Amino acid sequence: MSITTPAGFEAAGIARGLKSTGALDLALVVNRGPSNAAAAVFTSNRCKANPVLWSEQVILDGVVSAVILNSGGANCYTGSFGFQTTHETAETVAANLGVSAGDVVVCSTGLIGVGDQVFRDKIVGGVPAAVASLSSDGGPDAALAIMTTDTKPKQAVAGGEGWSIGGMAKGAGMLAPGLATMLVVITTDADLPSEVLDRALRASTRVTFDRVDSDGCMSTNDTVTLMASGASGITPDAAVFTRALTALCHDLALQLQADAEGASHDITITVVNAASEDDAVVVGRAVSRSNLFKAAIFGNDPNWGRVLAAVGTTEAEFDPYNIDVTINGVMICKAGEPFEDRDLIDLTPRAVSVLIDLHVGAETAAIYTNDLTHDYVHENSAYAS
Repeated sequence: MSITTPAGFEAAGIARGLKSTGALDLALVVNRGPSNAAAAVFTSNRCKANPVLWSEQVILDGVVSAVILNSGGANCYTGSFGFQTTHETAETVAANLGVSAGDVVVCSTGLIGVGDQVFRDKIVGGVPAAVASLSSDGGPDAALAIMTTDTKPKQAVAGGEGWSIGGMAKGAGMLAPGLATMLVVITTDADLPSEVLDRALRASTRVTFDRVDSDGCMSTNDTVTLMASGASGITPDAAVFTRALTALCHDLALQLQADAEGASHDITITVVNAASEDDAVVVGRAVSRSNLFKAAIFGNDPNWGRVLAAVGTTEAEFDPYNIDVTINGVMICKAGEPFEDRDLIDLTPRAVSVLIDLHVGAETAAIYTNDLTHDYVHENSAYAS
């Protein structure tokens, strides 16, 4: 169950000393074809890392032969030296694989502002070893190599009759749109052109990765790359492929949520009967970014007043005195007033569901977030040390 499940792909994960622990930290995923169609989406943060700036140009022609990813340094705000590091990395991968440097996506993750000659040498110098380690069983090692504060690798598979999709992701903090602080590589042996892949990827990420809002913080390095080898020889219906891709992205998104830094609760906020999908997203996101609400859930306190207070900060259409709030199956607020006994709500399990009924339309959306814990504060106060 990895990115090498689909036919036509090889991967590797090796250790290059980028992580102080000596763990795997350089990953390579290669598409052996016969097709090299691809699509990608990136962070919407205006402050973008050098690998994102490079890879945005790579994907313009819809062709990707390989993706190289490092953890242990974001290569962001490292100046022209950092961009040259990205360029040299792609050129070295290309030379070792016999492909064009313009068809190599580069991804980095880790601390912003890290990118000296030692950093460059570890990555570029590791490319030959990564190429030598490529195999059809290398997916799990690649998933391990891209982890930073993640506690576990994140992998998933999906597919249809005779074709499959595989994916790996990393991300545990700075989880907020656009996308999340995540690197995601998705592979498929379906035979689809880049235009179809692009539409499918954008439709899938919009309702999955873009709905993970763990801590309200947006990364500089987010990259999701989808590559198609065409090795199955099967061209699935675009809608069927999009559904399978969305299922895979949803699986990975929930794995990101479940491994969020320091979290003790995974919270799904579902807004129903909104006037528009955008309204449902705005309302759900407002609640997910309320530190008061998140702290209450951490303390196992079903404080529904904090939900309504967050809803009220939005411009969504609703009647403030006709909103229902249900937490873990107990309608604790009905029409803006107390309803069932709050003592009926058990917040000791990790999974928490919050249902907000606006009673003004028929649209719905779900946002995936976490509570705000002491461990989150501690981990991020010491991230650079």
